[in-house]
Amino acid sequence: MQPSLALYRRYRPETFAELIGQDHVTEPLRAALANNRVNHAYLFSGPRGCGKTTSARILARALNCEQAPIADPCGQCQSCVDLGRDGAGSVDVIEIDAASHGGVDDARDLRERAFFAPVSSRYKVYIIDEAHMVSKQGFNALLKLVEEPPEHLKFIFATTEPDKVIPTIRSRTHHYPFRLISPRTLSDYLAQVCQQEGVAIEPAALPLVVRAGAGSARDSLSVLDQLLSGAGEAGVTHELATNLLGYTPTALLDGVVDALSARDGSAAFAAVDQVIEAGQDPEAFLRDLLSRMRDLVIISSVPNVKGTGLIEAPDDQLDKLVAQAAGFGKHEAVRAADILAAGLTELRGATPPRLLLELIIARVLLPGSDDAQQGFAARLDRIESQLSAGVPTPSVEPVVPPGQRSTAARRVEAPPSVANRPVRSEPAPQTSPPPTATPASQPTATPAPASPTQAPVGAGPSRTDLDRTWPEVLERVKTKRRFTWILLSQNAQVSNLASGVLTVAFKNAGARESFNSSGSDELLRQALLDVLNVDWKIETDLEDGAGQSAPADTRSAPSPVAAPAEPVVDPVNSTRDEPAPAQSIAKVRQEITETRQAGAKLPEPDGNDAADYDVDDPDSEFSGPMGEELLTERLGAVVIHETND
Repeated sequence: MQPSLALYRRYRPETFAELIGQDHVTEPLRAALANNRVNHAYLFSGPRGCGKTTSARILARALNCEQAPIADPCGQCQSCVDLGRDGAGSVDVIEIDAASHGGVDDARDLRERAFFAPVSSRYKVYIIDEAHMVSKQGFNALLKLVEEPPEHLKFIFATTEPDKVIPTIRSRTHHYPFRLISPRTLSDYLAQVCQQEGVAIEPAALPLVVRAGAGSARDSLSVLDQLLSGAGEAGVTHELATNLLGYTPTALLDGVVDALSARDGSAAFAAVDQVIEAGQDPEAFLRDLLSRMRDLVIISSVPNVKGTGLIEAPDDQLDKLVAQAAGFGKHEAVRAADILAAGLTELRGATPPRLLLELIIARVLLPGSDDAQQGFAARLDRIESQLSAGVPTPSVEPVVPPGQRSTAARRVEAPPSVANRPVRSEPAPQTSPPPTATPASQPTATPAPASPTQAPVGAGPSRTDLDRTWPEVLERVKTKRRFTWILLSQNAQVSNLASGVLTVAFKNAGARESFNSSGSDELLRQALLDVLNVDWKIETDLEDGAGQSAPADTRSAPSPVAAPAEPVVDPVNSTRDEPAPAQSIAKVRQEITETRQAGAKLPEPDGNDAADYDVDDPDSEFSGPMGEELLTERLGAVVIHETND
């Protein structure tokens, strides 16, 4: 009993129609053969096992076919039979391996024999494989023959490195670049081969064969041949392919991915120990883990990944991958893939592979130590997923690089409000802490207890979270519009938070009216969206109207300048034309006179506050004359300048 031929020899294509994955090359060649417009020299380039030499043999068969010109050889004539898959070969088609016959003497011998006419065929065809191995002197010896060959002579150069073929030879050939075969095309072809061989193969094993073949038809058929030889009654199973090809078992990969997603260091390092104890290659394990993470990244970016062909996996495995991608989150999956890709480069040739592999796993497990953009995005993904699942998340102070102030520090160092800041001529009298102070430092401004209808923990920020971050919200409002910040910091406080509605209580009706009519509620809503990532409806109330605010005797007494008795109106956006009350104007004039008599100058702002104030800002307390400032900002008056005319 004679041994059977290898699969890549038994299934070698005999026509261009049987060649898979190279339509961009085969269609122009078939058209040239059918139109009898064949060149005298060709250069076939591309990766190994993609069909270069096979295409050269098919081209030689088609040229010498008795029915030529024809796109595909007939397979019936003597020339086609001799050059077929099981044929003995033809003396008129000479294959030369340039790896061992690339010297100048070999080229001279070829040149001498090339002028003899073919024995029984129409053309004498030279197929020079591994053409990049021909020496420069050898190419120069062939140059004249390739440039002006006899009518019966054809050259076909096949190489994986076309750049090493000297330009004088390349310029005299028709160059056809071959490509790697796509995984989908290769998978369908291998399944067809298994069907013809009568051996069953599990769908989960096909992607492993395609991956091992790396886009090469010949290499993929060799791998499949090995699996078919060792298959039992059940055929080629996923377990058999995993063990023979050296891949990490799917169950182990699933365990590692689940451990990384859950931040379970014990399970993750136990999987690494299992890989090492089983004698598997750490680099191969990391490569398999990176491939799995690639699938999760694609699934995170493509919601309906089924049916797209982007992931080569059976449906049950694909469902599991979708669940794992949801547990990771898009940013965390990308971050983990970047760490694994960088670690794979570090692991190649490393002396202590286990230690380096464990360090790579530790980097993936610690997103909190990553202060890059991907680290922050990964932590945000995790918080959002916990909030959506109803899991309470701890409050964590963000990592601030050295030399920069944290948010908490900015709350302590934040400049006082305009009511408590010295005016242009004389420092204002000492006043009590403004309402913008943190709840911990101002016990008299203790917020009202949350109502029973307040949103539960895990569904969004609570009243406690709002009270803690309210100074940050005010700072955010300040960057948007100083007038709104003055209203909120001096004349209002949080009254209630329930069912996505935030109620702000004002000290007087004028401040409330100014807040509502100036569009300040929208600015506050945007500030809450920026700081707390919530979109709440803003409603207003009076402190003595709804009963939600603290009693009057528990609030700090406002300073004479800080507690306007009249409505506060935006001087820029206000449409009110009526003048300010005479008594209030007289009161402000008295304050102006007193401060001018003192003759004090306004201290210069420090470096931290310089960026917060603009002398050209019409809402700034440092802009314009002092009298105009007090009249417009405190009373909402419109100043008409006098002239001498």
